[in-house]
Amino acid sequence: MQYKGYTGQVEFDDEAGLFHGEVVDLRDVVTFQGTSVEELEEAFRDSVDDYLEFCEERGEEPDRPFSGRLMLRVSPQLHRQAYTRARQEGKSLNQWISERLEQAG
Repeated sequence: MQYKGYTGQVEFDDEAGLFHGEVVDLRDVVTFQGTSVEELEEAFRDSVDDYLEFCEERGEEPDRPFSGRLMLRVSPQLHRQAYTRARQEGKSLNQWISERLEQAG
């Protein structure tokens, strides 16, 4: 689920007969629940809005969704190996690393 750039992850609890979820791109714990898809989507949006309002009331900067930019430090040898593999496959280093991370996920 996506709302204002935030991502919600949902599971179904068959014993309780409801969906429960959590906003996963935050350090804070923000949860939501519902008994139908519509109710769950509304609860997710409400939870994100409540989180943003809570941060504003406290004068705190809310966690923002990830930008897609990743700073990474590796050994010079690993950097060379990755660059060489990317070139052999006709790809940029960023494209090659992104593909490897997707495969690992």
